[in-house]
Amino acid sequence: MDETEFWELIDSTREAAEGDPEDQSDLLVERLVDLDPDAVLDFARHFEARFDRAYRWDLLGAARILLGTADDDAFEAFRCWLIGQGREVFEGALHEPDRLAELLPDFDEREDGDCEDLGYVADEAYEQLTGVELPGLGLPARRDEPDGTPVPLDDETALAERYPLLWARFRT
Repeated sequence: MDETEFWELIDSTREAAEGDPEDQSDLLVERLVDLDPDAVLDFARHFEARFDRAYRWDLLGAARILLGTADDDAFEAFRCWLIGQGREVFEGALHEPDRLAELLPDFDEREDGDCEDLGYVADEAYEQLTGVELPGLGLPARRDEPDGTPVPLDDETALAERYPLLWARFRT
Protein backbone atom coordinates (compact mmCIF):
# COMPACT_ATOMS: atom_id res chain seq x y z
CA MET A 1 0.00 0.00 0.00
CA ASP A 2 1.42 3.35 -0.98
CA GLU A 3 0.60 6.77 0.45
CA THR A 4 -2.10 7.49 -2.13
CA GLU A 5 -3.89 4.23 -1.33
CA PHE A 6 -3.63 5.01 2.38
CA TRP A 7 -5.32 8.39 1.92
CA GLU A 8 -7.93 6.91 -0.41
CA LEU A 9 -8.92 4.46 2.33
CA ILE A 10 -9.09 7.27 4.88
CA ASP A 11 -11.17 9.49 2.58
CA SER A 12 -13.56 6.82 1.33
CA THR A 13 -14.33 5.55 4.83
CA ARG A 14 -14.82 9.08 6.21
CA GLU A 15 -17.25 9.83 3.38
CA ALA A 16 -19.10 6.53 3.81
CA ALA A 17 -19.33 7.19 7.57
CA GLU A 18 -20.66 10.69 6.84
CA GLY A 19 -17.91 12.14 9.02
CA ASP A 20 -18.66 10.03 12.10
CA PRO A 21 -15.20 9.00 13.37
CA GLU A 22 -16.40 5.91 15.22
CA ASP A 23 -18.21 4.62 12.14
CA GLN A 24 -15.14 5.49 10.08
CA SER A 25 -13.03 3.31 12.39
CA ASP A 26 -15.40 0.38 11.96
CA LEU A 27 -15.43 0.81 8.18
CA LEU A 28 -11.64 0.96 8.04
CA VAL A 29 -11.39 -2.35 9.89
CA GLU A 30 -13.89 -3.88 7.45
CA ARG A 31 -11.92 -2.63 4.45
CA LEU A 32 -8.56 -3.64 5.87
CA VAL A 33 -9.62 -7.24 6.53
CA ASP A 34 -10.33 -7.49 2.80
CA LEU A 35 -6.61 -6.90 2.18
CA ASP A 36 -3.63 -9.11 2.87
CA PRO A 37 -1.67 -8.83 6.13
CA ASP A 38 1.25 -7.02 4.43
CA ALA A 39 -1.11 -4.29 3.20
CA VAL A 40 -2.45 -3.90 6.75
CA LEU A 41 1.14 -3.53 7.99
CA ASP A 42 1.72 -0.87 5.35
CA PHE A 43 -1.43 0.95 6.46
CA ALA A 44 -0.24 0.79 10.07
CA ARG A 45 3.16 2.23 9.10
CA HIS A 46 1.54 5.08 7.17
CA PHE A 47 -0.79 5.84 10.07
CA GLU A 48 1.92 5.72 12.72
CA ALA A 49 4.28 7.88 10.67
CA ARG A 50 1.59 10.56 10.37
CA PHE A 51 0.62 10.20 14.02
CA ASP A 52 4.26 10.86 14.91
CA ARG A 53 4.58 13.79 12.47
CA ALA A 54 1.63 15.45 14.20
CA TYR A 55 3.31 15.29 17.62
CA ARG A 56 4.12 18.99 17.58
CA TRP A 57 3.66 21.89 19.95
CA ASP A 58 1.91 24.04 17.37
CA LEU A 59 -0.72 21.35 16.79
CA LEU A 60 -1.06 20.85 20.52
CA GLY A 61 -1.88 24.55 20.85
CA ALA A 62 -4.50 24.26 18.10
CA ALA A 63 -5.99 21.20 19.81
CA ARG A 64 -6.13 23.14 23.08
CA ILE A 65 -8.27 25.80 21.42
CA LEU A 66 -10.51 23.34 19.60
CA LEU A 67 -11.00 20.91 22.48
CA GLY A 68 -10.60 23.15 25.49
CA THR A 69 -7.98 20.75 26.89
CA ALA A 70 -4.44 19.74 26.13
CA ASP A 71 -3.75 16.62 28.14
CA ASP A 72 -1.79 13.74 26.61
CA ASP A 73 -4.79 11.46 26.04
CA ALA A 74 -6.84 14.18 24.38
CA PHE A 75 -3.93 15.12 22.11
CA GLU A 76 -3.39 11.49 21.07
CA ALA A 77 -7.09 11.11 20.22
CA PHE A 78 -6.97 14.47 18.40
CA ARG A 79 -4.04 13.36 16.22
CA CYS A 80 -5.89 10.16 15.28
CA TRP A 81 -8.98 12.19 14.45
CA LEU A 82 -6.89 14.65 12.42
CA ILE A 83 -5.51 11.85 10.24
CA GLY A 84 -9.08 10.63 9.77
CA GLN A 85 -10.01 14.01 8.30
CA GLY A 86 -7.94 13.23 5.22
CA ARG A 87 -4.82 14.39 3.50
CA GLU A 88 -5.90 17.97 2.76
CA VAL A 89 -6.89 18.75 6.34
CA PHE A 90 -3.97 16.83 7.84
CA GLU A 91 -1.28 18.37 5.63
CA GLY A 92 -2.90 21.81 5.90
CA ALA A 93 -2.84 21.56 9.68
CA LEU A 94 0.80 20.53 9.67
CA HIS A 95 1.67 23.40 7.35
CA GLU A 96 -0.19 25.97 9.48
CA PRO A 97 -2.31 24.78 12.41
CA ASP A 98 -4.28 28.04 12.52
CA ARG A 99 -5.69 27.12 9.09
CA LEU A 100 -7.82 24.48 10.78
CA ALA A 101 -10.29 27.32 11.26
CA GLU A 102 -10.73 27.31 7.46
CA LEU A 103 -10.16 23.60 6.79
CA LEU A 104 -12.84 22.33 9.15
CA PRO A 105 -16.30 23.14 7.77
CA ASP A 106 -17.93 21.97 11.00
CA PHE A 107 -16.48 21.30 14.41
CA ASP A 108 -18.27 20.45 17.64
CA GLU A 109 -15.86 19.92 20.53
CA ARG A 110 -18.28 17.42 22.08
CA GLU A 111 -18.28 15.21 18.99
CA ASP A 112 -15.21 16.08 16.91
CA GLY A 113 -11.50 16.12 17.53
CA ASP A 114 -11.51 12.79 19.32
CA CYS A 115 -11.12 9.38 17.75
CA GLU A 116 -8.68 7.17 19.57
CA ASP A 117 -10.25 4.16 17.82
CA LEU A 118 -8.68 5.17 14.49
CA GLY A 119 -5.32 4.46 16.07
CA TYR A 120 -6.25 0.81 16.58
CA VAL A 121 -7.89 -0.16 13.28
CA ALA A 122 -4.73 -1.77 11.86
CA ASP A 123 -4.21 -3.75 15.07
CA GLU A 124 -7.77 -5.04 14.97
CA ALA A 125 -7.72 -5.88 11.26
CA TYR A 126 -4.36 -7.63 11.47
CA GLU A 127 -5.49 -9.76 14.38
CA GLN A 128 -8.71 -10.70 12.55
CA LEU A 129 -6.69 -11.70 9.48
CA THR A 130 -3.87 -13.59 11.18
CA GLY A 131 -5.01 -14.49 14.66
CA VAL A 132 -1.92 -12.78 16.12
CA GLU A 133 -1.12 -9.27 17.29
CA LEU A 134 0.28 -6.69 14.91
CA PRO A 135 4.09 -7.00 15.02
CA GLY A 136 6.45 -4.10 15.57
CA LEU A 137 6.48 -1.72 12.64
CA GLY A 138 10.18 -0.90 12.67
CA LEU A 139 9.55 2.82 13.12
CA PRO A 140 11.63 5.09 15.37
CA ALA A 141 10.64 5.19 19.02
CA ARG A 142 8.18 7.89 20.03
CA ARG A 143 9.58 11.08 21.46
CA ASP A 144 8.97 12.21 25.02
CA GLU A 145 8.21 15.81 24.02
CA PRO A 146 6.45 17.31 21.01
CA ASP A 147 8.59 18.84 18.25
CA GLY A 148 8.95 22.57 17.98
CA THR A 149 8.78 25.49 20.34
CA PRO A 150 6.58 25.02 23.39
CA VAL A 151 3.27 26.85 23.30
CA PRO A 152 1.93 28.44 26.52
CA LEU A 153 -1.21 26.29 26.66
CA ASP A 154 -2.71 28.01 29.70
CA ASP A 155 -2.17 31.57 28.46
CA GLU A 156 -5.31 32.55 26.56
CA THR A 157 -3.83 35.84 25.39
CA ALA A 158 -0.82 34.05 23.88
CA LEU A 159 -3.07 31.42 22.27
CA ALA A 160 -5.31 34.10 20.76
CA GLU A 161 -2.24 35.85 19.31
CA ARG A 162 -0.63 32.65 17.98
CA TYR A 163 -3.88 31.24 16.50
CA PRO A 164 -6.01 34.25 15.55
CA LEU A 165 -8.26 32.37 13.11
CA LEU A 166 -8.96 29.46 15.44
CA TRP A 167 -9.44 31.79 18.39
CA ALA A 168 -11.88 34.01 16.51
CA ARG A 169 -13.93 31.06 15.28
CA PHE A 170 -13.96 28.79 18.32
CA ARG A 171 -13.27 30.84 21.46
CA THR A 172 -14.84 34.28 21.05
